[in-house]
Amino acid sequence: MIRNWVKILFYVALILLSIFVWEKVKNLSFFKADEVKTTHNVVIKEIVSLGKMELVKYSFRDVVEQEIIRDFLPDPKAILIVQGEAVGCIDLSKITEKDLVTTGDTLILNLPNPEVCYHKIDHSKSKIYKTDYAFMNEAVLLDEAYRKAEEQILKSALDSDILEQTKKNADLILKPLIENISSKKVVIKYPLSGDLKRLK
Repeated sequence: MIRNWVKILFYVALILLSIFVWEKVKNLSFFKADEVKTTHNVVIKEIVSLGKMELVKYSFRDVVEQEIIRDFLPDPKAILIVQGEAVGCIDLSKITEKDLVTTGDTLILNLPNPEVCYHKIDHSKSKIYKTDYAFMNEAVLLDEAYRKAEEQILKSALDSDILEQTKKNADLILKPLIENISSKKVVIKYPLSGDLKRLK
């Protein structure tokens, strides 16, 4: 019985020692490839006409701590410094003739609701600050960290009223432009949004 416990403790100690040694030597030069060869075969899959006018860009910096919780072995951890952006826009391709209404010397322009065109991580400005005990799980750990960071960028942009700022910028940019072209006073409107509660 004691021999079995000694064997188990020996194997656990060996695994922990292997992880510790790997963490120390993984950045040494003899683990790195001497040359990397890349071949590209790019084919255009689809061409789409775009009518989205980008009106505001929010830049974000996030320090992400990602961890995989384990029962016995040390928990793999990673700390990343992530930079990303979210862009608010209005899809002008949705505007039809019915959205332009002239009343006397006033032109009413009904725009579609603003939207977040895209949100993304700028990998060229992001970096891995530190990894601990990642060993064989490093790719999974980092992929999950970047995915969570991208989700947080979108949430932070919406929480920071990027859609409202897009509307304000549309007024600042589109209104004087259309007024100069049409020689009319321009009023910009958007569809009503929100839930209407039934009056009791």
